[in-house]
Amino acid sequence: MSRYDRYVLSQYLLFFGFFALILVAVFWINRAVVLFDRLIGDGQSAMVFFEFSALTLPNLIRMVLPMAAFAATVYVTNRLNSESELTVMQATGTGPWRLARPALVFGLIAMLMMSVLTHVLLPASIKQLAQREVEIARNLTARLLTEGSFLHPSPGVTFYIRQIDPDGTLNDVFLSDRRDPTVNATYTGTRAFLVRDAGRTDLIMVDGMAQRLNTETQELSTTLFADFTYDISKLIKIEDRTTRSIRAISTPDLMTQASEISENEGFTRGQLAEELHLRFSRATVCIAVALIGYSTLMLGSFSRFGVWRQALFAFLLLILLEAMRGVISDPVLENASMWPLLYLPTLLGIAISALFLRFAGRPLRLRPRRQTPPVEGAT
Repeated sequence: MSRYDRYVLSQYLLFFGFFALILVAVFWINRAVVLFDRLIGDGQSAMVFFEFSALTLPNLIRMVLPMAAFAATVYVTNRLNSESELTVMQATGTGPWRLARPALVFGLIAMLMMSVLTHVLLPASIKQLAQREVEIARNLTARLLTEGSFLHPSPGVTFYIRQIDPDGTLNDVFLSDRRDPTVNATYTGTRAFLVRDAGRTDLIMVDGMAQRLNTETQELSTTLFADFTYDISKLIKIEDRTTRSIRAISTPDLMTQASEISENEGFTRGQLAEELHLRFSRATVCIAVALIGYSTLMLGSFSRFGVWRQALFAFLLLILLEAMRGVISDPVLENASMWPLLYLPTLLGIAISALFLRFAGRPLRLRPRRQTPPVEGAT
């Protein structure tokens, strides 16, 4: 690559990192608020929150990477145009096709980044996230042993602990069970202990009282007890996943074990084909996105008002390609042999870019050039 190509490519990569950081931060904050409320509300620590946030980052980056590549291409191309650097290069006889080389290389680099995300990082993170969710759901201690807060481990159940001693003794325990619509049960104890045995967790309350209210007859029965055992394993409904998420399946397994996966885990061949080729098409579309951002801004001549019309047109094309990706998935889900349709947005984007570069190099004349008639008697 020439010095000019390396300079433009470095600008693409610099602003690509900037826009990717901004977009990931915006998306991450929106999701982190919900994730923080769910995890911290269930009694999890801040480390668990940061772990779950890190595991969701590959999916966030996968969504914003094409947008960041498009924004970087448009911004840098507009900057080169406004500072007359493109004008100088064109004045030396360099055509739009030659100037498109940095954008093409940038698109290839973005494609490699997306390939690492879709084929390696994203399946691994989704698999690890599913395992951690099951572990957190089974960790009753983390969800229930939070002092000074009213917890709701499941609908209709309220649990409260005033204080937890260093040796694990629970002081002033309150448990309300309203899952049965006909009977409301309330248990209180001055002390309590958690005992685990063979996958079961029991709450042993000492020196307390049990109250049961019949909602139909409005009769209240009260019982004082010296010790009382309550199975709290049933308070949290744990979903045993018999099948893994399709996005957690590795790419080599999708390519070599599609029949076995479809038979054992219930996925259709269309779902497996769509997931496999979506991973490749999401990477290749980065080339089309980068070329569209560059070629669209090469259309038209210099204007003191800038190239906002071309930038808006490029953005509309990006929306069109994204909408097309959502439409062509349905035929692939119904018929796995239709998987080439998933690469249509990439091919269409590259074709549009080539057409725009053709117009930029040789603008079409809508009207034929008017020829001046010869003057009679001229010598």
